[in-house]
Amino acid sequence: MTDTQVVITGGGIGGIGAALMLGRRGISVTVLERDPELTEGGFGLQLGPNITRMLKREGVFDEIAPLMVFPKRLAFRNATTGAFLNYLDCDDFERRYGSRYAVMHRNDLLQALARGARATGNVTIINSAKVTEFADHGDHVSVRTDAGAEVTGQVLLAADGIHSLVRRTWHGDAVVPTGYVAYRGTLPEDRLTGEFDFNDLTLWMGPGLHFIQYGLRDGHELNQVAVFRSPAYERGEEDWGGVDELSERFQGLFPPVEEGVKGLSMVRGWPMVDREPLETYVRGRVALLGDAAHATLQYLAQGAGQSLLDGSSLATNLAALGDGPWSDDEVARAFAAYDAERVPQASRVQATSRFWGEMWHVDTVGAVMLRDHLFATIDRYDYKLYDWLYGPALEEGGAGGASLDALETATVG
Repeated sequence: MTDTQVVITGGGIGGIGAALMLGRRGISVTVLERDPELTEGGFGLQLGPNITRMLKREGVFDEIAPLMVFPKRLAFRNATTGAFLNYLDCDDFERRYGSRYAVMHRNDLLQALARGARATGNVTIINSAKVTEFADHGDHVSVRTDAGAEVTGQVLLAADGIHSLVRRTWHGDAVVPTGYVAYRGTLPEDRLTGEFDFNDLTLWMGPGLHFIQYGLRDGHELNQVAVFRSPAYERGEEDWGGVDELSERFQGLFPPVEEGVKGLSMVRGWPMVDREPLETYVRGRVALLGDAAHATLQYLAQGAGQSLLDGSSLATNLAALGDGPWSDDEVARAFAAYDAERVPQASRVQATSRFWGEMWHVDTVGAVMLRDHLFATIDRYDYKLYDWLYGPALEEGGAGGASLDALETATVG
């Protein structure tokens, strides 16, 4: 039997990030992680200025920053022709939003968060602890593991991923498949066969596919992600998205894309799914966070970042209640504030990510021409498409530029 203020199920980036932010506020936390070790997949992630700004506010950015790479440009290119379409200026992001756009290795981020969490002296991380049941007893919560251990606390935060036990218990909703599959991998610099500008994060857009490349670990590794719509899935076949399809779908594209995909050296892909937005992430003394609350497609590169924003909101609102024990009314007040802050924004990220994916992957001649024209004519300093995500803007500015009313309406909608 272990007693704590906050029980967190799931030791991924969202769960450990929340534990760190709670622990820094003097709140005792027990994290239950099913795997024997804390670890994340061997590939990169992106953190927009909205996330790095929050990490600064939480006082943890300086510790993590040495592990980050800060691209100068987010570049957009046609994967078939190689045409350079446009770029976003990451230096200008810092002027406008008060922080940089960053990329880093997922496991580097997780380990840095875990070190910070343990350093608070308020966080206990228990591995090999698969949660099998939970209960809200009105004045406290309890969680039981497959080994028979029981942890009790004042609140439970479920950060147990897209297949969350808590979400499954509450809603029973299924994941939403897309028919797309992602292959991810990193290449050490001594295995690179072509030239790559490590100042750029490059998105190559093609028919029913895209390819992303950016540098990690001071430019000593190249992170690559290949995503494609599976013809086998569209035919209704059970076995789809394999490496043979990967090779076939990326044949005949612009040479750096075709060669880059060959360097993935992956034996399996990850089917891309998300979930429908929820109206609330809380019930009683239990709250969802991260993918358990708002699993999203990757097209805005906000999955990990949104989970960290969840942790910041929960830590701020729970810490405002004082030392406790927290009454039902106090917990309800803190969770209501969390819901109000996070549900609208995270739901918008879910919906907008779907839209951007559809635009990247258009495959008819006319649609490709329109997409490329829009990307090429957008004024990179006209931030009307990004302020809702990366804001608040610290400086208004930019030259105005192309009218994007139709695209903006679709994005916002």
